[in-house]
Order: sequence, then C-alpha cells, then structure tokens
Amino acid sequence: MPLGFMSADVIASDSVFLIPNATKYEFGVLMSNVHNAWLRQVAGRLKSDYRYSKDIVYNDFPWPSPSDEQKAQIETTAKSILDARNLYPLTSLANLYNPLTMPPELRKAHTANDRAVMAAYGFSTKMSESDCVAELMKMYMELTANK
Repeated sequence: MPLGFMSADVIASDSVFLIPNATKYEFGVLMSNVHNAWLRQVAGRLKSDYRYSKDIVYNDFPWPSPSDEQKAQIETTAKSILDARNLYPLTSLANLYNPLTMPPELRKAHTANDRAVMAAYGFSTKMSESDCVAELMKMYMELTANK
C-alpha cells in the first residue's frame, strides 16, 4: 500500500486517506509486513487491487504497545525508508516497489523496519504470515471483547 508524507499545500482527493499529524512511528508500523499481513487478510478487493478501508483495515488494526526504545527504533527505521526513497527523487512509488527492481537500500530499510515492528509486538521474525495474522486476530478479539 503506497504511503508517504504530504506537505500542507497538497489537496487530497476523496480516494486518499489522511492521518493528520502522523509521525514516523505511525508510518513505520503502517509500512510494516505486520500491517500488510493484516491488510491482505481483512481488506476488500476490486479486481486484484486491495481496497483500503479506514473502518475495516485501519480502525480495526491492533497496534503494538512498544517501549520507548522500540518506538524510537521504529521511527529510525521509518526514516531509513524515507531516506532510501529520497535517493531516487524522480522515481514513482510504483517503480520503487517493483519487486524485480526495488533498490537494495530500500529493501534493506524495509527489512529493518519489519524487524523493529515485529519486536514491538513481541513477534518472532521467523513466524509465518498466517501466524502473524492469527496473533493480530487474537489481539483484536481481546480489544473488542467488552464492546
């Protein structure tokens, strides 16, 4: 899912979701393999494209409860993703994220970010995507049990 920061002078269309005052921490978690596993499981689809929903994907996503150190690490790895993207200012996100041509700096930054986010959840980096989603669903059930 393409994510980025926009300047205040950008007017977003109705097909864009905004998180006012988002930080690198939110960016890092949302760019992680953990959030993308959740997205792939719960999002709707139009043809083969995922349809991101604030109500189903974002609002129901169980966020980690990181320590201050873990949160700082996620902010650092998120900055590394942005820095790696900035090395290619004329390249679109679609081209940057082509799995066959993804720049090595960007791939390395994402790997580090994935590990930092998984650590914030207490997840093993060796767990499968199915196991990751199962743990997220358990968290979601706990968060909504008394509602």
